[in-house]
Amino acid sequence: MHRVLVILLAVAIVCNRGARAGELSIAAASDLVFCLEDLHRAFAKVHPDITLKVTTGASGNIFAQINNGAPFHVYLSADMRYPRELIKAGLADEGSLTLYASGHLVVWTASDEIDISEGVRSLTRGSVRKVAIANPEHAPYGRAARAALEHFNLWDVLKGKLVFGENIAQTAQFVETGNADAGLVALSIVLAPNLKSNGRWIEVPEHAYPRLEQGAVITKAGTTNPASSAYIEFLASREARRIFDRFGFRLPE
Repeated sequence: MHRVLVILLAVAIVCNRGARAGELSIAAASDLVFCLEDLHRAFAKVHPDITLKVTTGASGNIFAQINNGAPFHVYLSADMRYPRELIKAGLADEGSLTLYASGHLVVWTASDEIDISEGVRSLTRGSVRKVAIANPEHAPYGRAARAALEHFNLWDVLKGKLVFGENIAQTAQFVETGNADAGLVALSIVLAPNLKSNGRWIEVPEHAYPRLEQGAVITKAGTTNPASSAYIEFLASREARRIFDRFGFRLPE
């Protein structure tokens, strides 16, 4: 009986280890919120044995959480600076660092009555009372939005109109619900199937803000999980590239 119990205990331990190895915790920037749905459906076809647990938010907030011990296995950031800083701190695997896209900023309105034909300069119109941008303190798209407004000498002009989203997904929600008349949001969000027919958008010239290079990395917690490497490899696959491109996540030329 003792021998049987030992064998059963050993089997249970192996099974539990296998279950843990089949789970992957991913923390991703909010601009990926819609794209991830398609990406993960494609990933599941290749790796049906891996269960993905996803958290999205502002890249800076996730970076702070990982610094404070959050056990995410893979981090997809809207700013390559954050993964690089984790690598320097010994909290991520340098060899896994992968550039998966370059993000793009657009002016978007969900109202048919708002004219945005002049792009960023349209935001000064009297009909635009509130302009949504992500918080520049911890959201890469917020920093890009501020840089674009400063490029056109409009930051001080529009200060009184600005409302700040905690991340780019919340910023887009402000525009979608009419709590803001227009906003500076991610191209990937306005190309999402449930939003691309909602209102109008115009792309902000790329020279108006620093390039939004976006990268993925395996964290220190993820280095012991084989599923982490499988996920990073998938991000570099032809199928993943096709999905990224469809959502406006182009690679820098």
